[in-house]
Amino acid sequence: MTQALYFIVKTLTQLVLLLYILRLWLPLVHADFRNPVAQGILRLTAPLIIPVRRFVPAIGRLDTAVVLVVYAMQFLVLILLMTIAKQDAGSLNIAILTALELCLLSLNLFFFAIMIRIILSWIAPNTYNPVSAIAANLAEPVLRPFRRLIPSIGGLDISPIFAIVMLKATEIYLQSLTPYIMRI
Repeated sequence: MTQALYFIVKTLTQLVLLLYILRLWLPLVHADFRNPVAQGILRLTAPLIIPVRRFVPAIGRLDTAVVLVVYAMQFLVLILLMTIAKQDAGSLNIAILTALELCLLSLNLFFFAIMIRIILSWIAPNTYNPVSAIAANLAEPVLRPFRRLIPSIGGLDISPIFAIVMLKATEIYLQSLTPYIMRI
């Protein structure tokens, strides 16, 4: 029962956190906020962000209110998950794990954006829809360096393969740090 509860809490909170992390990344990747999906994200996340924004101003394109809310949410989620799993960790460990988990969620967000982009290019190439626009905005900064290094082969862009490999390798590396952080 404990494992099932842990899974449910972790999965649902990660979905909510992905929404907030998406809100964090959209202005950083120059997304079009007239996009209906972006507007929906703004509406869904506004109840927690707007009150914090009154006290925490943005720094350029970085919405520090979103950073603060996402960090606080992840911190509380980790405490809840550790309580469910009957684990104990110090505040510093949880603070570091929080940053690590947010980095992992961001990597997953970019992975999903690239995968959506790939799938939509097979299903409906050269068509516009709000989801593909958001996925393109998120994937392009990750894919751009790989496109410069790796030319397309016969019109086939293989840069997403290398980008996904790098994202997953980075994810594996960050996950390998967790045991070391728990020993601090």
